[in-house]
Amino acid sequence: MKKNTGNKVVMVAAAGIAAMMLLVGCSSSKPAETTAVMEATAEATTEAVVETVTAAETTTAAAKETTILVAAAASLKYSYDEELIPMFVAANPGIKVDATYDSSGKLQTQIEEGLGADVFMSAATKQMNALKDENMVDADSIVNLLENKIVLIVPTGMDAKVTGFEDIANADMIAIGDPESVPAGQYAKEALTSLGLWDAVDAKSTKGTNVTEVLNWVAEGSADAGIVYATDAATTDKVQVIAEAPEGSLAAKVIYPVGIVTASENKEAAQKFVQFLQSDEAIAVFEKYGFSANE
Repeated sequence: MKKNTGNKVVMVAAAGIAAMMLLVGCSSSKPAETTAVMEATAEATTEAVVETVTAAETTTAAAKETTILVAAAASLKYSYDEELIPMFVAANPGIKVDATYDSSGKLQTQIEEGLGADVFMSAATKQMNALKDENMVDADSIVNLLENKIVLIVPTGMDAKVTGFEDIANADMIAIGDPESVPAGQYAKEALTSLGLWDAVDAKSTKGTNVTEVLNWVAEGSADAGIVYATDAATTDKVQVIAEAPEGSLAAKVIYPVGIVTASENKEAAQKFVQFLQSDEAIAVFEKYGFSANE
């Protein structure tokens, strides 16, 4: 049974005030002075009661707040931080959302090693499926939510030696995500391999630990070309998209799945967040940042 401390304080204080007023009525010596003292005491007691009840209510509200941790692919950072998380928190005042961003492969490893994430959203199905097979993400919670595109970029305003995927090897330095852990790098390797260009690109490549790093290298001009998601390229005017991965060069669409981590201690709040991401309002935000809903 829960104890209502605030109500008890009010009842005790009220009883005390009533008792003091009774004493005032029974007293015959200096009634005016006694009444003034007792009224002042009653007022001070009432103020103390209000402060106590307010503190109790504040403590109760804080105790009810739930914080969930979302582990998300680096390419989701802008849409999450700038709009989606603030929207969700505003609609769910009892839930706070923290987020950590990195390559999907690194996040997978961190979850396997005990990262206290409640929700995982990856930039490829590979990492999600691996965690599902390890019983570390609830299989029935997984939703293949979004689709992205793989694009070739060059620095804006610089004379490009590259005009498309077919002559990408003309670049002196090519930035791609590390295929070992970065989905964008895995897609890049797949597309280039199918085009017979992987060996030539690999010899000239610098490999980033996540897609944001690849984007920054091209934006800064330290790489002549790079392969990133269309959504990343849309976040800056310092790069120019010159081509999408050719049709047929990828075996499947670039899918972003989301799911609830099995070890989560905040399943109800995590489910609310996943449901929110599927709403029309959330999908509209994703589309604003260059994603499209997976059909």
